[in-house]
Amino acid sequence: MSFAIYPSLSGRTVLVTGGASGIGADMVRAFADQGSRVGFVDIDAAGGAKLAETITGEGHEVAFEPCDLRDIEALRAAFAKLDARLGPATVLVNNAARDDRHGWEDVTPDYYDERIATNLRHLFFAIQAVAPGMIAAGGGSIINFGSNSWWEAGGGMPVYTTSKAAVHGMTRSFARDLGPHRIRVNTVVPGWIMTERQKTLWVTEEALNAHLKRQCLPVPIDPVYLARMVLFLASDDSAMCTANNYMVEAGSI
Repeated sequence: MSFAIYPSLSGRTVLVTGGASGIGADMVRAFADQGSRVGFVDIDAAGGAKLAETITGEGHEVAFEPCDLRDIEALRAAFAKLDARLGPATVLVNNAARDDRHGWEDVTPDYYDERIATNLRHLFFAIQAVAPGMIAAGGGSIINFGSNSWWEAGGGMPVYTTSKAAVHGMTRSFARDLGPHRIRVNTVVPGWIMTERQKTLWVTEEALNAHLKRQCLPVPIDPVYLARMVLFLASDDSAMCTANNYMVEAGSI
């Protein structure tokens, strides 16, 4: 495959949540390859530090801060450190989430609140943290991660799908409120992406074959294709794209 280079991303400061592994790591590397200054946060301190060291060693400007995004004060502090090192971000990728399986009958109020904190709440406060800098810069791009799971009426993780459905409402509201400042807000909607986590926990030959039959394109989806969509939405090429969903799910039904 031969992919695009976006000149507008060169030198641009980008923040990615959940960047130490999976889709997030692919995005950190993809932005670095575009010449962006990339800051990322993740609860995996060792994995994040290793990734940052590797990409920095290749000559790119990448910085990592460990952070449990359920702790909003920790999120704010981590973003402030990355701002000091890399400059104010004009791109935010709200990627971090965990699609842990759970039965609806087993959900307690405490578990519900913890899942919302893991999969929804921090997106709002990440936007709140970076928006003033984007306003001062005259614009920016915010990319929130949704999920195709609730579009497909997927079961087995109802608090996760509730969180991801809410992301779409958050995107459209922020797009309206921040639009006058030339800040664009969009949602990327992944299908079943073949990350190492998915392969380890849930991908079986039977399950994958059944899923591929539901896709218009009958091939597994590599994380790199999520990164390519995010690069487009972060770049000036998508200057008139906001308040919308961008599906990367191979036509899954």
